[in-house]
Amino acid sequence: MYVEIENEFGELARYKHHLNGRGFISATATVHPTAYIESSAYVEPDAQVGQGAWIGAGSWIDKGALVGAGVFIGANVHVGMDSRIGRGAKIGSHTRIGDRAVIADSTHVAHDSVVPDDGVIRPSSQAEGSFATAA
Repeated sequence: MYVEIENEFGELARYKHHLNGRGFISATATVHPTAYIESSAYVEPDAQVGQGAWIGAGSWIDKGALVGAGVFIGANVHVGMDSRIGRGAKIGSHTRIGDRAVIADSTHVAHDSVVPDDGVIRPSSQAEGSFATAA
């Protein structure tokens, strides 16, 4: 069963509820059945969400974005169009990932960060799993 939601341009978009978490999934998005999509989160057309990923409340995965397996995305995060979030990455709440940005595998991005359009974030060289911040 699909739900139709009108966007800011007056266009109707079709979404279905993901079985795991009840979040809104575009009819053309691909979301792995083991991913958890919070009920107030959106996954837009042509986006992909991998196995075991977690998308927090109020988060928005924009058109064409790729969220890898095992990724954790906190609450109220915007992942921009055509961005890539690598396997096992952790994105803190209230963060904005710009369009076409790339977050490397296993990178932690602190909450309230802004990754610019076309930005590339890699883990810091100090220790695996340390936090990377963007301004």
